[in-house]
Amino acid sequence: MRRATLPAPLAGRMPAPALPPGRRMGFPTALPRVFAVILAAALPAGAALAQPAGTPGPATAGLATLRTSVVVEDQVVRLGDLFDNAGPRATTTIGQAPAPGRRMVLEAAQILAIARANGITWRPLALDERVVIERPGRPVARDEILDLLRAELGHLGLDQDAELDLAGFSPPLVPLGAFLQLAIENAAYEGTTHRFAATLAVMAEGLPTLRVRLAGRALATAPVVLANRRLPIGAVVGPGDVRLGRLRVERVRGGLAQRPEEVVGQQLRRPLAPDLPIATADLGAPIVVPRNTLVTMQVESGGLSLSAQGRALGDGTRGGMVPVMNLASRMVVEARVVAPGQVRVAMGTMPAAPDPLRR
Repeated sequence: MRRATLPAPLAGRMPAPALPPGRRMGFPTALPRVFAVILAAALPAGAALAQPAGTPGPATAGLATLRTSVVVEDQVVRLGDLFDNAGPRATTTIGQAPAPGRRMVLEAAQILAIARANGITWRPLALDERVVIERPGRPVARDEILDLLRAELGHLGLDQDAELDLAGFSPPLVPLGAFLQLAIENAAYEGTTHRFAATLAVMAEGLPTLRVRLAGRALATAPVVLANRRLPIGAVVGPGDVRLGRLRVERVRGGLAQRPEEVVGQQLRRPLAPDLPIATADLGAPIVVPRNTLVTMQVESGGLSLSAQGRALGDGTRGGMVPVMNLASRMVVEARVVAPGQVRVAMGTMPAAPDPLRR
């Protein structure tokens, strides 16, 4: 075998190795064209990868900057969502956005394929470079769903005071600010077992119509009085402090107030947290003459009226009896509370046991 000899001008120098197609000097690893196939499998259906005929060359003369975290509120992802300096093709749609409240990830190979297909000059700085695309969403109001379902089941015999138990149900997410319409379809209710089923149709802008299966059980309820806010011990309950609500029958124990008039004007014997039912045992008539306060003692007989200063030796409610010590004689008598700071002593009332503090 004969050995080839180099021409004289190139003798002593090795030629630079030829680079295969798809590689450039300074980039350590070739990115095969099969990445376009990977992208087609990973992106949602309808992704636009091919550059339309007649479109000019690169969209920008300089390198585009990749956005590694993207939030989209539209139903599609555009080229300008991925790249800064995307040029006139920034509004080009490249695929469907994720569902509201969800996200998708594009890897470096997919991003490079998108850039090449759309004339964007971009190179990954690392093979693990990626873009996270998120689409915010808001849940459909659960109460809105229940009210719509209750009205539909009411035509089928549902007790309107029943509680609808949707075990394991999570309201679907819709785009932020989207106009929303809800509908109940194929409702069914069994009065014997109190079980129901229906389909919730969710129609929102920027989202295909969703249909969610609803199934559960109607539970009997009973009325209870609930606190609107935190009430301290000794507070006198006002009309705005409570509201009438309903709880499942199995959660309503004996002794709970069931009408607002049972609690309004009463005084709490223990503190109460908001949204909790109120027990009648925790209520009492409000104290209008507190213990150890000075009171005016009135004695009336016929047309004669006498008064004296005294000190209440216990808490007194309006119309109730309280022991009072006459400050002049230091004798203790039972008096009836007639108003804050005023008690009435009946004529002929016998003094109680002597004051133990009297010397």
